[in-house]
Formats: sequence, C-alpha cells, structure tokens
Amino acid sequence: MSEAFEDDFEIIDDIDDPEIIALTELGTTLIQAILEKEPISNVQDLIDAGAPLWYQDDEGTSALHAAAYVENEQLVKLLVEEGAVWNAVDNLQNTAGDIALSLNNVACYNLIRDAGIRSELLLTLLSSQTSPNPTPSSFVLRDVDNSAVASTDAFLSSKLRYTQDAHGQDICLLDLDDGQEVGVMMGWEREISKCSPLSDKTAEKLCIDHGKKNQGLKVLNIGFGLGIIDNFFQNLSPPPALHVIVEPHRDVLAHMKEQGWYDKKGVSILEGKWQDCIASEALQGFGNFDVIYLDTFSENYSELHDFFRHLRELLASPESRFSFFNGLGATNALFYDVYTRLSELHLADAGADVVWSDVDVSAQKDEERWGETRKYFSLPIYRLPIAKLKQI
Repeated sequence: MSEAFEDDFEIIDDIDDPEIIALTELGTTLIQAILEKEPISNVQDLIDAGAPLWYQDDEGTSALHAAAYVENEQLVKLLVEEGAVWNAVDNLQNTAGDIALSLNNVACYNLIRDAGIRSELLLTLLSSQTSPNPTPSSFVLRDVDNSAVASTDAFLSSKLRYTQDAHGQDICLLDLDDGQEVGVMMGWEREISKCSPLSDKTAEKLCIDHGKKNQGLKVLNIGFGLGIIDNFFQNLSPPPALHVIVEPHRDVLAHMKEQGWYDKKGVSILEGKWQDCIASEALQGFGNFDVIYLDTFSENYSELHDFFRHLRELLASPESRFSFFNGLGATNALFYDVYTRLSELHLADAGADVVWSDVDVSAQKDEERWGETRKYFSLPIYRLPIAKLKQI
C-alpha cells in the first residue's frame, strides 16, 4: 500500500519551508506527548494548535500508532474522532490496529477497525455520488494504478502463463513490466476450494448439503483461473444440471479449450466480463442459479459491491448460496477485517445474510505457496463467506 501510494503521488521534500518545519515540530511534539503519557488535555491542546494527525516520524510512527502503543482507549477514541488516519503504516508495515492487536488490546483495536469501516462506507457512498465532472471543491484522492494488477482493461490485454512451480503446484502467472511475477491463481487455493472432511471449505459449504443437490444444481462461476472450484462442481454426484462459467481473458479461454471445458456436458461458457454478461440474454436465458461463486482478478471492492446488488435477481431461492474469494486486504489483518465486515454490511443491504467460517491456511510455508511471485494472501486464517437471500 505504501509503495503504491508513493508511486502515485509526487513527494515534496522541502525541509526549509517554515510551514513544513512548524508542522513537523507540532507532529513530533504530539507523538512524544502521547508516548510520555501526558494528560489527554495536553494532547487535545496540541491538536487544537494544529498538530497534524497524519504526521509520521522517521520510524513511521503516527499519533494513532503512539496511542496504540500506550494502550490508551480514551486517547485512541479522541484521535479517531479528530480524524487520525486509521490505515497509515509504519516502516515495519504495521498499522495502529496491528499494534493494538499484537498487545491483545481488543478495545483499542475495535475503535481503529470501526473507524476503518466507517471510512470505507463513506468512500463507497461518495464514489457512488461523485460527479463525472469534478469541480475544484470536490478533490478526492484515488488510486491511479493502471498496471494489470489493478486495471481490468490492462489485465485483459496482458499475457498469462499456465505452468507449475518448483513444488509441483499448478499456477497461473501474470508477468508485470517491472519483471515481477504475480499469481493470478495459485495451487494452494485448493485448500479453501476443495471438499475436505477436515474443514469447512468453500465448495463443500456451497454444495454438499444443498437441498437441490440430488436433482443437479444450477451453478454459476465467475472467473475460471485454474478451474479449481469448477472441477469440484463437475465432480459432484450427480454433476450440475447446468454449469455456467463467465471468463473474459483470452489466455484463460484458450487454456479452457485445451482442457476440454468447451466440450463438457452441461457446461456453458460466456466469454466476457461479468459486467457485460449480467444483463445479457445469454445469461438471463439460463434463469436463476442454486450456487454462485465469484473470483475475479484486478477488480477492487467497488466491483464486488456492485455484484452484490445483482444477487436477488440471480439466485433462485432462499436456499440458494453465494460465495466469493475473500482476499481483499489479505496481506494485513486490520485491512482484511475491515473489508470482511464491510462485505457483510453491503450483503445485508443487498438482502443477503452471510455466515463466516475460519479456514486455517497456515500449514504451507510461504516459499512453498508463493515461490518468487508477489503475495496476495499472507494471513494464517481465511474467512470463508456463504451468503443466502433473506426470506421476505
């Protein structure tokens, strides 16, 4: 996050500017006052005097980090209410929430996490109401990453490779211009996709005890990847009565043809983005679905939120189930918690109740899981969502 931020904005380093010097001194004094456990009234006076809550010292410590270190719940609450940056990371890539979590201070952690949820809810609302022609008074910081990792259009024009890593895992890789390899889908995800008697996995939760399983489910999967969950669907007994796969990337579609997916009985493949297919006669002609799974690449939370809004028109009944790859923010415990809870709130708005299951994915060592590729999930626990429509 910090690397992307620095790449996207010009960093102005004018240490001789009197205003910058004054802000730096105030910010430093504020952090020191908190770490030295001065009375909250002193902290409030510094804030009122203009001490910047966004300021971070040479170690990346902010006022909110400092309040988490001293475990002062009242001070954390004050700083959050005054506008402290909930997701700022220090030089060790820790947020204030991470610090509170490491100290087992649930009260401080919850205050910071809830600030993150409120902030993201507000950003979601603002983005839905943003004028297409912003005025000088509607300044909004936004992500400008146009690489294939963050831009759907760039991703769809990129080249993908299907191969195996040094440990024999099937992987799908994206090569970036800077030489980095990014896993579009990695073999370790089988641990959260396949059926296992030892844990509650995604496909197991979606299908095994479904009331219509013995009749042959109608399944919709958006994003093929390695075909992990699609293979599970095909191995159901009986197999799906209808299995629709939406996939936009030409290299993935070519791989699917090589693997014989276009010839499988009961399988229909829609070539294109789900946003283009959702209202198409091709998809609507299949009727409603018993099971829906979504796992896309290079899409952000706003796209996921948008898909939630279509669930009521896509799912067949309150018995029908929906899940998605819950991987947003999954390199940081606080970010992951915020996006998980944000998803729950927005699913509720869309008329769906969600149940979460914790899946331990820590058994495999990082070097075995990722090799030389960029990590997109580095937490020990995966929070698996299963959503059903609320009965009206």
